[in-house]
Amino acid sequence: MNKNTSMIITVVLALLCSCCSLFTCIMGFGGITGNGTYNLGGADQPMPPTAGYALLCLSFILILIPVVAGFFLLRKKPEDMPTSNDPFPPA
Repeated sequence: MNKNTSMIITVVLALLCSCCSLFTCIMGFGGITGNGTYNLGGADQPMPPTAGYALLCLSFILILIPVVAGFFLLRKKPEDMPTSNDPFPPA
C-alpha cells in the first residue's frame, strides 16, 4: 500500500470517527451532569450517570482509532537486511 492510499484512509477515518466521538462526548457530558436524556431534549427519561461515563469512554476509543490507524499506516517500515554468509561486505 502506498503513502497516498494510507493518507486517504487515515483522513477518512479521522473525519468519520471525529463526528461520532463529538456526538458521544456531548451526550456523555450531558449524562454525567444530569442534563442528558434518551429523547434528545425531553425530560421524560433522564440518563443515568453510568451511561454518560460509558459514552465518554466510547468517545475516547473513537478518537484513538484514527491515531492508531495513522501510526500503523504511515510509519516507515523497516527495510530487510541482506543476509549473507560473507563476513566482509562487497566493495
